[in-house]
Amino acid sequence: MEEKKLDPYQLIGFVLIALIMTWMLMRQQEQNLNNQAEDKLENKSLIESENQLLNQNSKQTNKESVDLENFAFESKKEEKFYELKNNLIKIFISNRGGQITKANLINFENYLEEPLNLVDNNQTTNLVFKLKDGRQINTSKLNFEINKNKSKNGILTMRAYFNQEKWIEFQYSLSPDSYLLDYSITSSNLQSFVDASEINKLEWSLKSFRNSRSVEYENRYTELTYGYENGKVNELSISGNDEEKVDEIQWISYKQHFFNSILIPHKKISNVFLKSENLVQSEDKKEKYTKFYSSVIPLKGGGDFDFKFQWYFGPSQYSTLSNYNIGIEKSVNYGWGIFGWINKYIFIPLFNFISSFMPFGISIIIMTIIVRLAMSPVTYRSYVSQVKMKILRPEIEEINKKFSKDAVKRQQETMSLYSRAGANPMSGCLPALVQLPVFYALFSFFPVAFALRQKSFLWADDLSSYDSILELPFNIPFYGDHISLFPILASVAIFIYTMMTMGQQQPPPQPGMPNMKFIMYLMPLMMLFFFNNYSSGLSLYYFVSNLLTILLMVVIKKFVVNESKILLQIEENKKKPRKVSGFSARLQKAMEQAEKQKRLNSKR
Repeated sequence: MEEKKLDPYQLIGFVLIALIMTWMLMRQQEQNLNNQAEDKLENKSLIESENQLLNQNSKQTNKESVDLENFAFESKKEEKFYELKNNLIKIFISNRGGQITKANLINFENYLEEPLNLVDNNQTTNLVFKLKDGRQINTSKLNFEINKNKSKNGILTMRAYFNQEKWIEFQYSLSPDSYLLDYSITSSNLQSFVDASEINKLEWSLKSFRNSRSVEYENRYTELTYGYENGKVNELSISGNDEEKVDEIQWISYKQHFFNSILIPHKKISNVFLKSENLVQSEDKKEKYTKFYSSVIPLKGGGDFDFKFQWYFGPSQYSTLSNYNIGIEKSVNYGWGIFGWINKYIFIPLFNFISSFMPFGISIIIMTIIVRLAMSPVTYRSYVSQVKMKILRPEIEEINKKFSKDAVKRQQETMSLYSRAGANPMSGCLPALVQLPVFYALFSFFPVAFALRQKSFLWADDLSSYDSILELPFNIPFYGDHISLFPILASVAIFIYTMMTMGQQQPPPQPGMPNMKFIMYLMPLMMLFFFNNYSSGLSLYYFVSNLLTILLMVVIKKFVVNESKILLQIEENKKKPRKVSGFSARLQKAMEQAEKQKRLNSKR
């Protein structure tokens, strides 16, 4: 059998065929790559052409149109600010969210003598609603465009477009000589894709700026208040965090002590959620904010919107707020019940009248003099009662010694002495009770008296804040890092007055009774610590008031009340038969029965 051998020509043929096949494959691959590149270029060119065509069509139809897909997730347009201004306030509104970004009160400064802004990127307003496909729209994320056809002097109209015919519109209107800003939310042709079954919500939040020297003192009068139902007013907690759901809301006030941001719906709104958070932990000069406020306001309205509000950005001054006749003046807390009534109808008009032609410090002194003179009959009766108790003191001491081991008998004899002498130990307390409404009303008046803000008197450069005469390099707990002079003067005056009254009014101490000397020292000390950070106008009032009371008591003692005549009158009263009142008779009988029972128990 013949052995097979490799033919060299066959080998050459296989090699040539392999080379040809390799060349053909490489050529085909290169052609494919070129074709793919050409396809990509053609597709890119086609896309660019389509985009150009769409943009041209969009520009031809409406330059401000926004695609529906991009409406909910906003875009990257440059932020622009638009200004509304009158002689009282400047409002800046951003195209991003159509929100107020700054509210500057032109005629006021803060404690650092800087422009006073109630809003300066610390406020958020957001309308929340849902589409039928389940997406949630937040207007704070949308871009708004100026509607030049509807915007004019004092009016700014902004729209966020779904397309040419579908849009949301915010309109702001500021009148001359007014702190009120009209705010409306409207829409056009949204019924086709807005879920009308869902409740729309307007969310409003704000971090209130610190505007006064003492942040702790300012924070005591910084609070969220609201009007509801028919003129009722309530507030959230001042000292801590608080939240509440309220029906029939008429207005919501984010009060900042002497300034106010108020939202006033056109109609009452129910199920409004309100929240307040305290941001102040201590008296720190670096603190920038006092409280964080937030509100969630449900808005009912089908597929299209038509909501109207007003905003007030301005001073928390009763006379200014009451000029608008919409009830927002009730956001200023002058005290509840009779105390607020006294302030609104007596002290506010009186102080406004006096301060219209006198410096504010002098006005406080004059008003204090008027109040003390009006209360002088009460002071007179109080002093007469103190004199009677002073005259009867030796006899009361004798009764205490005689019946030291028999408390019931001691009480019986003491009451009998008071009855025969025509004296009443409670008569010295009754004048103080009569003066209590006046005392508390003025305590509520001075800290919120806007007229005192940044008004100086003597060494106090601001009667609405503390009157520091010395800054301390350290902080004393409950006192502060400074020394105020008016509280010291007021404390000294209270101490002298307390010594004068305690010295003659109080009977000798009985077992179980509190040590009145301790109270005598405690009251001025509390005044000294408590008022060191308070309004110097309030401390000035207490100093002058107690000083006048001391002078009145000296005048009454020296020139009005004759202690000898009172002593003779007491002696004559002792001789006269005195008819015992029904209550005294029943009390006397009860004490006698208790004494009788005690004797029976001791015999057993």
